[in-house]
Amino acid sequence: MKSDLDRLMQETDLDVILVTGPAQNNPAMVYLTGGAHLTNADLIKKRGEAPILIHTSMERDEAASTQLLTKNLDDYRFNDLYNQTNGNVNEAYALLYQKMLEDCGVLAGRMAIFGKVDAGRAYAIFSGVQKLMPDLLIQGQVGDSILMRAMATKDDLEVERIRKMGQVTTRVVGNVADFITAHKVEKEVLVQSDGSPLTIGEVKRQINLWLAESGADNPEGTIFAIGRDAGVPHSSGNASDFLRLGKTIVFDIFPCEAGGGYFYDFTRTWCLGYAPDPVQAVYADVLDVYQQVMNKLQVDTSCKDYQVMTCDLFEALGHPTIKSNSQTQEGYVHGLGHGVGLNIHEYPRFSMTVTSDFDRLLPGSIVTVEPGLYYPERGLGVRLEDTVWVRPDGKMEILAEYPLDLVLPIN
Repeated sequence: MKSDLDRLMQETDLDVILVTGPAQNNPAMVYLTGGAHLTNADLIKKRGEAPILIHTSMERDEAASTQLLTKNLDDYRFNDLYNQTNGNVNEAYALLYQKMLEDCGVLAGRMAIFGKVDAGRAYAIFSGVQKLMPDLLIQGQVGDSILMRAMATKDDLEVERIRKMGQVTTRVVGNVADFITAHKVEKEVLVQSDGSPLTIGEVKRQINLWLAESGADNPEGTIFAIGRDAGVPHSSGNASDFLRLGKTIVFDIFPCEAGGGYFYDFTRTWCLGYAPDPVQAVYADVLDVYQQVMNKLQVDTSCKDYQVMTCDLFEALGHPTIKSNSQTQEGYVHGLGHGVGLNIHEYPRFSMTVTSDFDRLLPGSIVTVEPGLYYPERGLGVRLEDTVWVRPDGKMEILAEYPLDLVLPIN
C-alpha cells in the first residue's frame, strides 16, 4: 500500500522518488496523485516526507484537488534557463530539474525515476541532471520496483474503485449476453435484422460503446475469440468470424477507469445454443478446478502453491500442463492468475518459478483466479476468471459476481 512506501524506500536504500509525465494512463502518477487531470507534471517524494507535486499554472486547480503539497512550474522560469544555455533545450531542462530538486531539499542520495515519458527525452535530460548533481545517484527500477511492491496490496479506496470497475464489467458482460441471444439463427449462424451474419467485430464494437457509456476505457482491447482462436489463450479473436452455435467463445474483458485508472479482469466461456459433449467435458474439468482452487485460497500463503495445485488437479483429470512440459501448447498452458490494480498485471504472481515475498496472498491483495484448458486443434478453449480480494479479516471475496453458465440459450 502507499503507506508502505517509506518503509520500502528504507529497505532499498532510496532517498527520493521522482515521478514524471501526465496523470492519465501513467500508473505511477495516478498512484501517487489519485488521478487528477494533469497533462504534464512532476512529483518528488523524499523518504519520510510528504510528496510535492509540481504543476503548470493552467492546471493549478487540478493539482490542488490532489490535496498534495504543490509548487508551480512557472516559478522556475524555464525561458530564463533556455536563454542561459543559449537555446540548448536538453541543458535547460536539466537545469530546471536541478532547481526543482534543490527547492524540494534534494541535494544528494539515491533517487529512483518512474513515470511515462519518451525514453530519448528522459535519457537526455536526466543524464544532464546527473552531471549537474554528482552527489545524487539517479537510477531506474525494473522488476521488483518499490512502486510495484507497494501496489501488491490495496487500501480501502483502491478496493472500492476496483469493485466499481467490476460492477461496470459484469454489467457490460450482461449486455453482451442479452445482445447476442436476441439474434436469430440461420444454418447455425447468428444473423442480424438485415440477414447478414453477426460477427465478432460487431460484438466488440458494442462492448466498446457500453464501456464508454459507463465511464470506462478499454486500452488493452478485449478477447472475444471463437473456435480454434478460443484455444489460444491470448488470441483476441478475428473480427470477421461469424458467431456460430455450439462453438466455445472465450470472453476475457479487462477495462479500466477512464483516463487510465484501476483495472478489472474477468473471463467467461460461452457456447451459443448448445454445447457438444466434448466441450461439456472440458468445461466441467475447468469448473471443477476453478471451484477447488477457490475453496482452498487462504491468506498468507504462497501463490506458487496454487499454481502447482492447479497443474496437479488438471493432470489428475488427464490434461497436459506446463508442470510436466513447460513448452506444451495444449491443456493448461499459463499461470493461474496475477495481481490487478493500476496495471492489468501486478503482484502477486501465480507461477512455479516466483520466489518473492510479494507473491503471496496478503491482506489487501487483489488477484485473478483463471484456470483454463486449451485445445486449438480440436477447435475449443475454456477459461473461467474472477477477481478476488483478500480482505483484512483473511476471507476471500469475489468483487463482482456473475453466473458461470456455459450455454447461452438462443431462441
